[in-house]
Amino acid sequence: MKVKIEQHRIKGARFLPSPNCNARPEDEISLLVIHNISLPPGQFGGGHITELFTNRLDPNGHPFFAEIEELEVSAHLLIERDGCMTQFVPFDRRAWHAGRSCFQGREACNDFSIGIELEGTDDCPYTDAQYECLIAVTQTLMTTYPQLGPETITGHSDIAPGRKTDPGPAFDWARFLAALG
Repeated sequence: MKVKIEQHRIKGARFLPSPNCNARPEDEISLLVIHNISLPPGQFGGGHITELFTNRLDPNGHPFFAEIEELEVSAHLLIERDGCMTQFVPFDRRAWHAGRSCFQGREACNDFSIGIELEGTDDCPYTDAQYECLIAVTQTLMTTYPQLGPETITGHSDIAPGRKTDPGPAFDWARFLAALG
């Protein structure tokens, strides 16, 4: 699978702009954060992640949605179970994905990171299509943004320990990192 980036966007990915982003304080992209998300929790499909990231989630659509109604979150990219990609924020902008976070002593990881959400849960294996897509995207990101490398790829749980658990034990880090070469 080949992936190209043009004007800070994945060519061929569906683009749905999220209002939950802003300018980066510096022109730096030096961290890639892997997340997971499912809405409602543990359920896949239905378009609710897209609705959340674009502030269109109906709080009456599920009891859990009422709990997260006030959230203003986004990610740069969502990779669904079938490998389809949706980009919400251009890579040169700051997506609101990491929250309170710290990587190697640097706080506010949103300032210098790209956030990729995998549709999934901590304990449900990710699909081959998701790994294939994530690997291709990551290889392209590392070429496009040379400060990114295997040593600057992390999970949300690693930059927000005790607060976040994703991408969880179901994510096969060895498989992913080995495939990057």
